[in-house]
Amino acid sequence: MGRDDDRSKGCRDPTLGTGRARGLSLYSLVKSLADNKLLLGMRYAEWCTAAPSLEADIAAAAMGLDDIGHSRVLYGSLRELGAPDAGIVEGTYANVPFLDEPWTDWTQFVAANAVLDSAFSLMIEALANGNVDVLRSRLRKMLQEERYHFLHGRSWMHELKAAEANARAWREAIEFIGPESGDVDELRQAGKLSANVQDLRRLLAERVGARPDASPTDWSGWDPIRRRLKPGGIDQGTLDMLQGLAEKRYMPASG
Repeated sequence: MGRDDDRSKGCRDPTLGTGRARGLSLYSLVKSLADNKLLLGMRYAEWCTAAPSLEADIAAAAMGLDDIGHSRVLYGSLRELGAPDAGIVEGTYANVPFLDEPWTDWTQFVAANAVLDSAFSLMIEALANGNVDVLRSRLRKMLQEERYHFLHGRSWMHELKAAEANARAWREAIEFIGPESGDVDELRQAGKLSANVQDLRRLLAERVGARPDASPTDWSGWDPIRRRLKPGGIDQGTLDMLQGLAEKRYMPASG
């Protein structure tokens, strides 16, 4: 794993889990949502010349641009949400494991599009309908574009057998939403979100049309800052790209 993995491990607290999820600010949730949208956009874009059809190529490129744009709006909103929570380290990414590395199969694209993108969209909707003015005003336009993402993912789900990828995406979507009585439920009680954990899980199941994995989640190892159970982080190539290092290698030598 790359440096993001190392630095993320360094900031982990030995008491991670549902207890530490309480008391987190809105900043951590929006930061994780922004990181996930940025990486999802990159993963979509990586398939813009490798999808099964020209139409899917175009959709991958368009959705990639949408999500990278959405991440910029979310990152911009952080400036007005106060100070970061303790445990957030600059230069690290709070993304779901599904986005750690480039996808090697189209079923992964479809699962991320249909399940994970839907989970992120539902969280955006809950923020847009909450009582935080900066989010209410900035996030509503995203929801119009997210509807197209959902329709694209659902159409491919009906055509493709992707049970394994869908099950993994579902588990990680549930981890992203978080445990009951954690930060999401606290933010709902404060009016900053319009939905609680149970609402978001139900809405996700309704939108996806199925619940691939009904087994209970052991939240004891959940990282509330990064919103995931699995340790690790993005691969070095992705980290280099995000930091602009990959592009610099191919720039003409000066002089």
